[in-house]
Amino acid sequence: MRGGGAVSAIRYTLTTAKSAGFCFGVDRAVKLVYEALSAGKQVATLGPVVHNDAVVGDLLEKGARIISQVSELREGETLIIRAHGVSRAVYEELRQRGNPVIDATCPFVERIHRIVEEQSAAGREVFIAGDPDHPEVQGIVGFGTGNCTVFRDETELKYLIDRTLPKRLALTAQTTYNKISWADCIKALPADHPDLQIFDTICNATAARQSDADALSRESDLMIVAGGRHSSNTLKLVDVCRRNCPTWHIDDAREMFGLADEISAAAREALAKPQRSDPVLHIGITAGASTPAHIIKEVQTYMSEIIDTNITTPDSEDVSFVDELEKTFKKIRKGDRVKGIVASISGNSEVMVDLGAKQTGYITLSELTSDTSKKPSDLVAVGDELDLVVIQVNDAEGTVQLSKRRVDEMIGFETILKAKEEGTVLEGTIVSVVKGGLIAVTTDGVNVFIPASHSGLRRDADLNVLLKQTVRFKIIDVNEQRRRAVGSIREVADADRKAAEERFWATAKVGDVFTGEVKSLTNYGAFVDLGGIDGMVHVSELSWSRIHQPSDVVAVGDTIEVYIKALNPETRRISLGHRRPEDNPWVKFVQNYAVGDIVDATIVSITAFGAFARITDGIDGLIHISQLSEQRVTNVKDVVKAGDTVTVKITAIDEEKKRISLSIRAALEELGTENAETESEEVVYSDETPADDASDAE
Repeated sequence: MRGGGAVSAIRYTLTTAKSAGFCFGVDRAVKLVYEALSAGKQVATLGPVVHNDAVVGDLLEKGARIISQVSELREGETLIIRAHGVSRAVYEELRQRGNPVIDATCPFVERIHRIVEEQSAAGREVFIAGDPDHPEVQGIVGFGTGNCTVFRDETELKYLIDRTLPKRLALTAQTTYNKISWADCIKALPADHPDLQIFDTICNATAARQSDADALSRESDLMIVAGGRHSSNTLKLVDVCRRNCPTWHIDDAREMFGLADEISAAAREALAKPQRSDPVLHIGITAGASTPAHIIKEVQTYMSEIIDTNITTPDSEDVSFVDELEKTFKKIRKGDRVKGIVASISGNSEVMVDLGAKQTGYITLSELTSDTSKKPSDLVAVGDELDLVVIQVNDAEGTVQLSKRRVDEMIGFETILKAKEEGTVLEGTIVSVVKGGLIAVTTDGVNVFIPASHSGLRRDADLNVLLKQTVRFKIIDVNEQRRRAVGSIREVADADRKAAEERFWATAKVGDVFTGEVKSLTNYGAFVDLGGIDGMVHVSELSWSRIHQPSDVVAVGDTIEVYIKALNPETRRISLGHRRPEDNPWVKFVQNYAVGDIVDATIVSITAFGAFARITDGIDGLIHISQLSEQRVTNVKDVVKAGDTVTVKITAIDEEKKRISLSIRAALEELGTENAETESEEVVYSDETPADDASDAE
């Protein structure tokens, strides 16, 4: 971003680093303090909320207090934890004290807390690159278990490595650590370390500021860095810039007037270099993450006055510096359509965006998507270019609130209109159940209302069963002025069902086998979904065993295999079978049993003329009263009862009538004969024994 001022003796340019000024974390913390004060709360911050005297002074004037320890809190006072974060011990102290707390810890710092906590708990020694006196680093160390060591630079790291190199080591860094120094530290680590975990935790905003400052200072004759005297990230910027050109660190723009002679002398010296061929003086400006936008603008204005007053006098035909200065900023207004690059993703809440402008852009989750089940990281990644719309500009805080969802809806609504016109089937996710129906979000992010009557469910069904489900629907009504659309799942389902029916009747034939879901039950059978069309399995076809009703065998929702027994295209009725012939118990019986076999059977029922006994599942035979015993029987119950196991002989099989005659009496007679023969053999054997003995005696 360059502006210029034409002068009688020289020309000069002012270039402001693209990523200068408030970072997301600082902006969020300052905003939270202002919001708490506006709400009438008594507010205290644990240390200055930001390392900038101007901002802190304004907050103090509005009623905020700065305290150094939790014990200084007043009763009922709200404590705001600044972006630097605090240790685990401080959180515990606050919990015990009970004061209201607003945690403004930067998400990038929270990430380091988690890393240190996890690595320390895993038994690794944790080396932290940073300033041991900085509150952020002190908070980070407070999440370890005593095995954390802070080092300032490559030299201190090498000393630690030479003195004692832990066998298990994790390396992390303060969010504002110098990116160049970090690279040097990484190189200093032994390449063959057996257990080394490196976490690059320098935040994207810090890295971008340092990278931009480095590039700008290489092209500039002198640099101005605005930011608090105690701001770590500002001091890093100063260090980066001083490697490339003369650099001044100022806390407030008014300090520049005290440096006017020094800056002017450096400017003249730069222009007077013998080898210089460029007649234009190049001045660069950057600012730390805790520097508000208005201070950066003041620096630019004051710098122009110093150059114009102390070096040259502007010609009457000069271009207005103010006009040129305004060109260095990308103008952003509410309602503008802009493009932005994702700079960072903060947990589950916000996305920070680089707009190529002075302000920091951010997108809240609700303005990123309508799908409450999604996280920002599910939808975008660092480096993605997004189409956005500006919904709020706050020049005082240097922020721009953006919306991706609204742009998506604008684009998506065009798809809705086209789908209505062409009858296209759309896909979306049900995100909520509302009065009278459902809200579905299309893949383009457009909300579509689906009335309960068009949900495709029964009238008394619970609509919540569709929540978070992906559904297909048609647009049946659109209100362009209000940008509202009404959809129907039922119409798509009806069309799918009709198409499935046509396909079925065009190809189906008797004997075809299907696997379908039981949709409903009646007293006489079960209806099974064959894929968009239902067929009925009569109760007699559900099992080879005797059953009273279909629910004895199947339930709604069961998946069963069926085959077509009969088709009637005119009435569109389908008769299904479920019993397989090979499972017919009578067929199995005939294959495995014959007349004359003696088997064990179970008494299943008693009648006046005899008892029925089960031989195998589904196969019963009759034991006539005359065949229950070798003795005369007048009452069946005197001999057997249900559940008894008896030994019977199969005396007859009528395959045509599927009847079997059984006899306990015949079984006893046959078994008795066998036993008699066995006993006879034993007697013969014993008669021979004395003879043998007698023979032996002689």
